[in-house]
Amino acid sequence: MGKTISEKIFSAHAGRDVSAGEIVIIQPDSMMAQDGTAPLAIRSFQQMGGASPKYPRRISLVIDHNAPSPSRAVSNLHGIMRDFAREHNIKLFEIGEGVCHQLMVESGQAFPGGLVIGADSHTCTYGALNCFSTGVGSTDLAAAMLTGELWFMCPETLKVCFKGKPKEGVFAKDLALAMVARIGADGASYLALEITGEAIEEMDIDGRLTISNMAVEVGAKTGLMLADERTLDFLKGRTDERFEPVFPDDDAAYRDEVIIDCSEVPPMVAYPHQVDNVSPVEGVEGIKISQGLIGTCTNGRLSDIRVAARILKGRKVARGVRLIVAPASREVFGGSLKEGLIDILVEAGACIVPPGCASCVGTHQGVPGDGENVISTANRNFKGRMGNPEAFIYLASPATVAASSVTGKITDPRVML
Repeated sequence: MGKTISEKIFSAHAGRDVSAGEIVIIQPDSMMAQDGTAPLAIRSFQQMGGASPKYPRRISLVIDHNAPSPSRAVSNLHGIMRDFAREHNIKLFEIGEGVCHQLMVESGQAFPGGLVIGADSHTCTYGALNCFSTGVGSTDLAAAMLTGELWFMCPETLKVCFKGKPKEGVFAKDLALAMVARIGADGASYLALEITGEAIEEMDIDGRLTISNMAVEVGAKTGLMLADERTLDFLKGRTDERFEPVFPDDDAAYRDEVIIDCSEVPPMVAYPHQVDNVSPVEGVEGIKISQGLIGTCTNGRLSDIRVAARILKGRKVARGVRLIVAPASREVFGGSLKEGLIDILVEAGACIVPPGCASCVGTHQGVPGDGENVISTANRNFKGRMGNPEAFIYLASPATVAASSVTGKITDPRVML
């Protein structure tokens, strides 16, 4: 019997043949924690008797969830990260550098055939680069920092095929929401996804990262894609690691296969308060909104800001609506400035905040009021997700968020494209 991508990556790291269901102890190539999880990981590391991390160069700490700091307490947590990074010569991404998941791929710490862990559930994002990447708890990360290795159970794989081509006005986020709706919030629990199909082959890296980012929203450990020329071009100049793309065998065994016909997918919107509570945009058109958010580790990339600017150019954000735009990284912000996209957004009435998580996490920079409806490009709309359990969060593509911010109500973006 042949092997899936996950089985091959685990076998390579274990130095022996590994099949789905086996438990192995192996070394991750990279580890990451952000300011919501790193302080606990550092404390746990110290409580385990750790004097120095086994492989400090494999560790990255990122200040992105509460950046710049909104409070004295958070500033002290950031201080713990800065002190630990300085003491052990660990890479620290400071405030304003961006969202952890964008920074990990931009800095070349995720690559084909690699194994990456992060104390953040959306670490699955790097699967778009043919890398087995998955979220772990802070104490698990502490153990990995201490010993340089961690235990894993090699998962079974669910194959997801996006066949055909999406229609004009349909973007990667729409396809991701269609995937979540089809599989369900726990339909792929502890499985790996292998995401394939014509639509993926023709999609840019930004779009691929968007879809892999939402693999965890169906319970999956990671959202793996094949490496191709787009992957290799993206990684040029970003990593010094020697890597080899990993492909599944023709006779690999899969738990199941899901086929999504992209030609039949319209712009999609997830209702509050479940990510898999998804409807075509026409099912929610006309619902009044108070705030829009374009950004986060799902949709804060350059292509996302481009499509938002395409819609907002020559238009204005509706009276009574706040539109917050958070570039996913300093690199994305710089690219947006060079292309004149930020000027377009500002002239339309958008508020640009520093690269980072912004209001997604719900601690600052855009916490909604009671009873307000928010349309966001984020990956989650759980009750209280943006900091207020009395608010209502709808999830959509950057195009839908931009169009809705212009009209003041949920709007099909195709009328403005």
